[in-house]
Amino acid sequence: MRTLLMGVVGSTAYGLATETSDEDLLGVFLADSREVLGLDGAAAAGRSRVTTKPDVTMHELGKYCSLALKCNPTVTELLWLPEYRVETEAGRRLRALRGKFLSTEYVRSAYGGYALQQAKRLLGRHEAGKDGFSADTARRTAKHGRHCLRLLIQAQRLLATGELILDVSAQREDLFAAGRLAVEDPTAFAARFEHEKAGLDAVASVLPDRPDRAAIDTLVVELRMAALTP
Repeated sequence: MRTLLMGVVGSTAYGLATETSDEDLLGVFLADSREVLGLDGAAAAGRSRVTTKPDVTMHELGKYCSLALKCNPTVTELLWLPEYRVETEAGRRLRALRGKFLSTEYVRSAYGGYALQQAKRLLGRHEAGKDGFSADTARRTAKHGRHCLRLLIQAQRLLATGELILDVSAQREDLFAAGRLAVEDPTAFAARFEHEKAGLDAVASVLPDRPDRAAIDTLVVELRMAALTP
């Protein structure tokens, strides 16, 4: 296993960390050539490794690229960090192609879909009935609320500019207020969410209709071939 790229993602990268936030690391690794070429090659190329304390998620190059080609929000952000804990030449080559992963269809569906999923989950807590949230449930609901809107804001900018701006600290107060709204007034939060979702649906996109899968495939092949050379 050889790490190609690794950096701090999540709330720290968004400028939304609190005193209780953990540091989340995400990275890409290249599996040993023997594993990829062997009978279990497909499994080796589709592997992820997750550890806690510290929280580290590592995706094999093949799996990472497959997820990034669908604009998975959590995976995509790795390529847009301002700095890295590990950045090899192969990692820099991967970052250089970050725009090739993007597409209008997948940004709208992945970012919008994930935000909608989170919104439904937190609103469902209210609909299930309660005598009052526990402190932990309220904290998680507020976090989900602000990250729902954070995703929509980032996606709007990504579609409009072709650049993923991770740091949303300029909107920190507004996003935390939205999180509190998700706890205290779910109807008002739902209205705010629908407004931002409509903004995402309406924004004119500068991204291509489809990602450049061929360019990514070429890079993956070149990196695997280079790994065969002693």
